[in-house]
Amino acid sequence: MPTDHTMQEPGETAVNERWRPRRSLWAPVLVNLVLGVPALVPLYCAQWLLTEYLPMDCRSSADIAGSTNCDYHTLDHAGPMVVVLVLTGAFVLTLMVVVNIALPLARGRRLRSWLGSAALLLVPYAALWALYLSGLGR
Repeated sequence: MPTDHTMQEPGETAVNERWRPRRSLWAPVLVNLVLGVPALVPLYCAQWLLTEYLPMDCRSSADIAGSTNCDYHTLDHAGPMVVVLVLTGAFVLTLMVVVNIALPLARGRRLRSWLGSAALLLVPYAALWALYLSGLGR
């Protein structure tokens, strides 16, 4: 099969173009897995607020004396955890929009593969939870 396009049969170039491999999915997959590492912080903050702070009966230090389900340390740490959640969550969300939408659009790449692999952002968090639940992370 000649490599010069002028010497090929007229229908042969159309067949070669159709069977040409699509762009690799490695780049969106790896980039979103790497983005999952800084996403650990807001995901953990959200998990902590949902499991530690919300189930408490008290919302201020005055409620500590009369409640049985009130922990001063959890109440004391709730404010800073909300601040960390908002700041790091905004940072990771900005990274997600830039990496998965703005850069592919600017370079003429398809958004489908980038947005489809955005769910891999949760893989590092899920891997750490699996490690913790297995007993190896304690």
